[in-house]
Amino acid sequence: MFPYDLDGKTFRSVSNTPNGEVDGQTRFHYRQRGEIVTAHYEGGQVRCGQLMARMLPDGRLDMRYHHLNSAGQFMLGQCLSTPERLPDGRLRFHEQWQWLSGDGSSGQSMIEEIRE
Repeated sequence: MFPYDLDGKTFRSVSNTPNGEVDGQTRFHYRQRGEIVTAHYEGGQVRCGQLMARMLPDGRLDMRYHHLNSAGQFMLGQCLSTPERLPDGRLRFHEQWQWLSGDGSSGQSMIEEIRE
């Protein structure tokens, strides 16, 4: 029914544009129930964050996220994540995001599944 299952998977950031707050220390811990995907994330500049997404029929994630950063500011954004299956079977997401708080700027990032 769905092209992949994110439940129980962990991801780390591998790239981000300079206006982003997620970095290589940030870890995303995903849960999935049907088309609904959630995650808790923290690390680096992110003290505590949450996201909620809907998996689209083609496997992309339409998400909204919010977090408290290391400066004590609440940040809010939206993102469209496109999956890629790596040769070793792990998932990588190519993300197009935009802040809905702060300066409203947009950027691109990439996260990859890690096996713990």
